[in-house]
Amino acid sequence: MELRLTQFDRYLQAVKNVSESSRVAYASDVQEFSVFLSAHNVRAMEDVLPKNVSAYLTKLKETGKSSSTVNRRLASLRSYFAFLGAEGLLHDNPCSGVKAPRIEKRSVDYLTIPEVDELLSKPDDTVLGLRDRALLELLYGAGLRASEVAAANVEDVNLRVGFIACGSSAGKARIVPLGRPAKAALETYLFDSRPSLMAVKDDHVTGDRALFVNYTGERLTRQGIWKILKDYGKGTSFVEKLNPQILRNSFAVHMIQNGADLKSIQELLGSEDLASIRAYLSVAKTHIKDVYDRTHPRA
Repeated sequence: MELRLTQFDRYLQAVKNVSESSRVAYASDVQEFSVFLSAHNVRAMEDVLPKNVSAYLTKLKETGKSSSTVNRRLASLRSYFAFLGAEGLLHDNPCSGVKAPRIEKRSVDYLTIPEVDELLSKPDDTVLGLRDRALLELLYGAGLRASEVAAANVEDVNLRVGFIACGSSAGKARIVPLGRPAKAALETYLFDSRPSLMAVKDDHVTGDRALFVNYTGERLTRQGIWKILKDYGKGTSFVEKLNPQILRNSFAVHMIQNGADLKSIQELLGSEDLASIRAYLSVAKTHIKDVYDRTHPRA
């Protein structure tokens, strides 16, 4: 069974602007589905019917997969069959009439605004401290994924207008505004810190485009970003839950608490997962209820 996963990966980058980790998951989901199809004598993806997709989802639920996992697998297959349709290999998406399972309510971990302020106050004015302040401001102030920050290049940042382009290498960038603190921190890093970090590289290495680099002048990795966060979390009450996703969650929750609508949050996050966006709303509603209970005289 030909899966055309390389072409599918390019489609996810160029059309859907899907992160690298999600693309790997999508490909794995398609491969697993193809194994299920072969066991049920379906020899080509073009022959898949809605009943085959439904049977696959039922099997996943029977083997103990959570509703959120089943829903993600269905989302992967919908994107895959949309890709086959765009390639002219398919007329009807067999997932179109298949209902996603009801998703249980998610708990969303996030930092309070005072906790965010505590974290962002930790970097000092050393070369690495200036880099880290820009890094933390970008993760929280723009709600970016760690993979997006690691992949960002210098030319993706427009300090004059105040935005960063995510996924520009895939040909379809998501434009995310930069707040004043993030813009100021990035400007200081780019002019006062990054040149010093790049200066330690060997003479034959030139033209490195990476936005964030480590102490040897090489591109900062996702693992490096995680380590930086954990280091700054030491001594705080929230160190155990501190990771890039927590800052992304905090970005979304705080915006909703201050009146942002779900569609705007979805566009800023570059997320197709409406369930996670609704989870942010649920958290914000809980916050509003707490404020009401504490402050209204007849609560």
